[in-house]
Order: sequence, then structure tokens, then C-alpha cells
Amino acid sequence: MRIVRDYQFVEPEDRGASVAIGNFDGVHLGHRAVIDIARTQAEAIGAPLGILTFEPHPREYFAPDAPPFRLMSPAARTHRFERMGIERVFELNFNAALAALEPRAFADEVIHRGLGLRHAVVGADFCFGKGRAGTAQDLKAFGEELGFGVTIATLLEGAGQRVSSTNIRVALAEGRPQDAAQMLGHWHRIEGEVIGGEQRGRVLGYPTANMGIGGLHLPKLGVYAVLVDVLDGPQAGSYQGAASLGVRPMFGANAPNLETHLFDFSGDLYGATLSVALVEFLRPEQKFPSLDALIAQMDRDCDVARAILAAT
Repeated sequence: MRIVRDYQFVEPEDRGASVAIGNFDGVHLGHRAVIDIARTQAEAIGAPLGILTFEPHPREYFAPDAPPFRLMSPAARTHRFERMGIERVFELNFNAALAALEPRAFADEVIHRGLGLRHAVVGADFCFGKGRAGTAQDLKAFGEELGFGVTIATLLEGAGQRVSSTNIRVALAEGRPQDAAQMLGHWHRIEGEVIGGEQRGRVLGYPTANMGIGGLHLPKLGVYAVLVDVLDGPQAGSYQGAASLGVRPMFGANAPNLETHLFDFSGDLYGATLSVALVEFLRPEQKFPSLDALIAQMDRDCDVARAILAAT
């Protein structure tokens, strides 16, 4: 997979792709439906399969001080694209110049002349260009004029509601990771590097891998049954576990983080990249009257998590 970040400097072998266009936060089932159409078109015309997306997310660019909303980091999104067989990722720098392009200028300068795309697939609610003034139908008309194909994908419904990043965020915030997974088509995962902690878990008999979650949408704080992929290093592999997502109320106010205890694991994970899938919400965060009470609850949490994961 090749990543291109500047539409004004594109190698000849990266031109002529069939792409899905969007932000693809979460890469949910609706996104995958758009990507599958682009894949079919790529195969039909003998073109590379690509993604056209933007970084930072336009919502972050226009409202940098708003609460974090992203379901996944750019790196995690790229990893998922790679697993899906995407050959080109056009991850364009979203800046003032790009934001100022009128819809037709975007179609001409970016899609046609810049990237040289042969086909583009967008959702029916796609908007683009300055002030989000361009619609999917506008893009189709510009494609007919400029010489690239456009397919408009219908919006996907699932479990009685539209499949969208917004609805997934709501499900996660309400502690419903399995409902989120139905819309995602996969478990919601938090991916990142294991960082140093205060090693309280080790003292309590439950060593944990600690990960920061800055910049990401916060699921409901509490304890989860989780599936864990260690993506690199000597301990690479798949594990089961229990994780605490929150601020550790027993130990004073802290920034939210994710602390994951891997079952039947022994080793050093510092610096490794973990992908932690939230499978089921077990209980909210709470403050216990003593460390012994906390340990007893952790024993129960792990027993419940093991039972849930055994049946998953």
C-alpha cells in the first residue's frame, strides 16, 4: 500500500485509481459498502483501488477546541485500510488552501488534474468544496464534464437505524459496544503504544498495559471484557483480557486512559502497539472503600470477562 499526502506531487504509478472518498472514521459497514463499489470498479477498469481522505479531519480543522470525536487514530485507520487490500491511500493535508477550493475547483484541481482519478465512489450524503457547497450529484456532473466516473452509493441501514459514525459514538458512549460492533462490522478497537504507568496493577496482582486515549471519542467509562492484539514485538499475538477505561477514582483525578490486563500473560509490553477491542461493558467506574475491596471486585470482573469471551 502506498500513501500519498500531496495531490500536487503524484507519481505516475499512483494516478488512474478507482477510489472511495470520505473521512472513514471507524471504517464502518457503510464505509465498507462504498469501498466495495470502488473495488468492483477498480477490477472492471484495471485500476488500483484507493481511498481519498483528509488529515486532519475537516471537523477537527474547523473546530480544533471541540471535544474529541474520532473513533480511531489516523494510524489505526491506515492499518485497517491495509488489511482491506487498499493499494493507494490519498491522505491529503486538509489546510486553508484545500478548504477554500470551490466544488468545481476541487473536482478539477484535486481529483482530475492532481490525482488523475478514473473513478470516484461517494455516499449519497457526500458534501465537498468550500462551505460543503458541493453535493454528490454535483460531483457526478463534474465527472461527466472532466472525464472521470462517479458512483453514488445509497446509505446503509442496520438494526433499525442508519449506519453512521455518529450513531456508533452514541452506542459507545452509552456502554453498548456490541451495538456499535453491529454497525462497524468489527469490534470497536482502541489502538496505541503501551506507555509507562505507576505499576499499581502489578502491586495489586493485576499488571496492566497502559495506553493514552487522547484525541479519541470516549466510550462509557468503566470496565470491559476485551480482545487484545499485540501488533509488534516479541509478544505479538492475540489475547483475552479485562480493561479499565477511565480516570482511576481510587487514586485521585487523572486524565482518562486505558489499562488492560491480559489473561495468562507474562512479559514486557512497553513500547509495543496494542489493538484493544471492547467486547462487553461490565460495570461503571467506582471508588472502593479499600484496596482489598478493589482487588475482590477485580477478581469478579476477570471471572465475568473470561466467561463472556469464552462464549464470543
